[in-house]
Amino acid sequence: MFRKKLVCKIGNVILSNPIIAASGTFGYGKEMQKFFDINMLGGLVTKTITLKPKKGNKPPRIYDLGFGVINSIGLRNPGLKVFKKEYGGFLSSLKTKVFISIYGENFTEWKKIILSLEDLNIVGFELNLSCPNIKKEYVYLNKLITLVKKLRPLTKKMLIVKLPFLLNIKEVVFSLQKAGIDAVTLINTLPALALNREGKPILGNMYGGLSGPCIKPIALRCVYRVASSLSLPVIGCGGIMDYKDVLDYLNVGAKAVQIGTANLTNPLICKKIIKDLSRYYEKKD
Repeated sequence: MFRKKLVCKIGNVILSNPIIAASGTFGYGKEMQKFFDINMLGGLVTKTITLKPKKGNKPPRIYDLGFGVINSIGLRNPGLKVFKKEYGGFLSSLKTKVFISIYGENFTEWKKIILSLEDLNIVGFELNLSCPNIKKEYVYLNKLITLVKKLRPLTKKMLIVKLPFLLNIKEVVFSLQKAGIDAVTLINTLPALALNREGKPILGNMYGGLSGPCIKPIALRCVYRVASSLSLPVIGCGGIMDYKDVLDYLNVGAKAVQIGTANLTNPLICKKIIKDLSRYYEKKD
């Protein structure tokens, strides 16, 4: 019975459990396979793919604050062609549900990426529209709506948008729902800055994105506001370190969650959370 309680549904996609490895800290799945069988995951989101290779920002790119992490990776990735060649077959062979995180500089790039990956055995795309390293034009709602409306006819796979914290988050998600997205991930990192004792930026790119336990209350608020008002499936993300955090997100209406920063400190954390969640439901039965 408890196994049935772990099963969740996002749109038309059924996950064996609500634990999804978030984009960024889980690589492309292959890297984490040596630690545990990643097929036990409900799903995974790959590191963001762009049309052309990106070297990323200059180091240092990540800084541990103790209560959270600031990173400024800069969308480092091998580019579409290399990604598909090196990881396409592997991702298509997985039993877990695979979502590919993508980003384009313009509509032509978005289109090329989606059409090229359409033949892979994946369930959907997560549109990275909230990373601190993306073009600033995507902060405008009309640009987001126009983009989603253009991308929607290109694929029958799920389109998920990952958003940052926004004061008008409910209104933004409602507009994107009407434009054609199937789910929303809330939230991405928060814009941040870390200084050394001399008052100089610690990260090589100066600014970064804040993640980890410190942003959980903010992310929970966003998930609650959207999930309690709209029918669109919400995936919670931000500061999840154990199964109790997962329950918090599920209790405010999230259909599933993504584990990000915790993978950096413990590559087995997703496995542990799934097992702990199973035990929790087993004891309740």
